[in-house]
Amino acid sequence: MSEASADPQGILLVDKPAGITSHDVVDRVRRLYQTRRVGHAGTLDPMATGLLIILVGKATKASQYLMSQEKEYLGEVTLGVTTDTQDAEGETLETRPVPALTEKQIEDTLQSMLGDQYQTPPMHSAKKIGGKKLYELARKGLEVEREPRFIRINLFQLNTWQSPRFTFRVQCTKGTYVRTLAYDLGQKFGCGAHLSMLRRTASGELSIEKAHTLDALEKMSREQKQACLIPVQHIVPIIALG
Repeated sequence: MSEASADPQGILLVDKPAGITSHDVVDRVRRLYQTRRVGHAGTLDPMATGLLIILVGKATKASQYLMSQEKEYLGEVTLGVTTDTQDAEGETLETRPVPALTEKQIEDTLQSMLGDQYQTPPMHSAKKIGGKKLYELARKGLEVEREPRFIRINLFQLNTWQSPRFTFRVQCTKGTYVRTLAYDLGQKFGCGAHLSMLRRTASGELSIEKAHTLDALEKMSREQKQACLIPVQHIVPIIALG
């Protein structure tokens, strides 16, 4: 077998922990599989946990196809507190009293956000404008005009409610900022809100149930790590690979 044919190839499902970036995960996988050709299909913020699709070797060609798939998340919204990043990592901007909401009121509000719509990317995001990432501009105290992007919310379900927090399940198209959904909900309830937890549970047909933690991968033999790689043709249509 040639050295090239022995190079690792495939899709690796990682259960990303909180507190590290998606790029940090890519770097660790490069070391674990001893290859430089590693990428990912859809960023998760450092605060977020859950399914991160890692592409190894020639599987990197499938990036655009995999990023285009619908995503599913579990999350938590904390009412009454707005932050500059719209999530728990930001600085508090305002604190307001939380109204006495019922589960029915929250459920109805979530349902009102279903369907096709436009969403403006938050300033604290990795989206680039003029070659600069928005969060880099935000850290300098700058705010620039952002073009709204088309998104679709297919499911927005209340799981639990105990004031001032509720948990939810959402299914949405790529490019949806779930923390902006949390911010928008806070505006609808008149008290402000931020996203206090986020976990990606699925992307297309790929699910967190088949993902591996980085700690588990670290303990595996080379053969075991190889067995974790899903052949790209099992997931991606040949036509999408060019």
